[in-house]
Amino acid sequence: MALEQILLGMGNPLLDISAVVDEDFLTKYDIKPNNAILAEDKHLLMYDEMSSNYNVEYIAGGATQNSIKVAQWMLQVPGATSYIGSIGKDKYGEEMKKNCRLAGVNVQYYEDDKAPTGTCAVCVVGGERSLVANLSAANCYKTEHLKQPENWALVEKAKYYYIAGFFLTVSPESIQLVAEHAAANNKVFTMNLSAPFICEFFKDVQEKALPYMDYVFGNETEARTFSRVHGWKTENVEEIAIKISQLPKASGTHKRITVITQGADPVVVAEDGKVKLFPVILLPKEKLVDTNGAGDAFVGGFLSQLVQEKPIEDCVKAGCYAANVVIQRSGCTYPEKPDFH
Repeated sequence: MALEQILLGMGNPLLDISAVVDEDFLTKYDIKPNNAILAEDKHLLMYDEMSSNYNVEYIAGGATQNSIKVAQWMLQVPGATSYIGSIGKDKYGEEMKKNCRLAGVNVQYYEDDKAPTGTCAVCVVGGERSLVANLSAANCYKTEHLKQPENWALVEKAKYYYIAGFFLTVSPESIQLVAEHAAANNKVFTMNLSAPFICEFFKDVQEKALPYMDYVFGNETEARTFSRVHGWKTENVEEIAIKISQLPKASGTHKRITVITQGADPVVVAEDGKVKLFPVILLPKEKLVDTNGAGDAFVGGFLSQLVQEKPIEDCVKAGCYAANVVIQRSGCTYPEKPDFH
């Protein structure tokens, strides 16, 4: 089967603890709306408080894992995708394994026996989500696991790779190994800017991976932060997308394409020094459940067509379709079968 294990994702598997909360909760824990941060000491009590005081749902998540599961769902070919990351030896880890395998993803977790499986508080207010990730075991990923023959075989088998920028905080050396393999073998390596704090505080490791990126995904806030950090003195998303696509590349096989989503505004795609805009599927406000996973779903939909070598228009359409499905549901979840044509 041509699509078997064609796409490999690597990232931080997190169990989403998702709940609709109120403004006071955000204020109490100093959380900005529609942002993504790593948990600090002041956040550690919020997980229990959410579980006790709000109606919570547990969903196997983490940015890369979400995208890979959505791509798998869109492809409807068992085992078309693989995923690598680190979990704890606990019930949350078991739940994650079960959830991903049921979704048809070939998962190879590193299981850490000291740290618990990572969690992510998804605080939903007015449909907008704020994420606070407590990485725990996800932070313990070891390059040695990647180098084990059965895991490296997944790297060799895949032709497309996707890693969210969040993994730069955990194992930049694993990213580098996969990136260099992709460049040396004319494969397609893709990453996501993922969050403003990655562009700001992990700039050096991000810059090391950038030359290998054939596709760079992100949203408008991340793009503007990237621009500011690089001293570009522009807030114009289209201009920034072009500039990112023109940064130096490690391999000349593929040109770099930048794909920036802007919520309800058109998707910006920059390649060859030009920009194309693609409208998203607009959703009436009353149908919006929460935006958690919208960006991840967009990437998953996009990749599902990219691995089939479809034109960029089809990739963006599939991305918009997947994001539209996910924002009408709680967390990054979807119906049994896609209805994408």
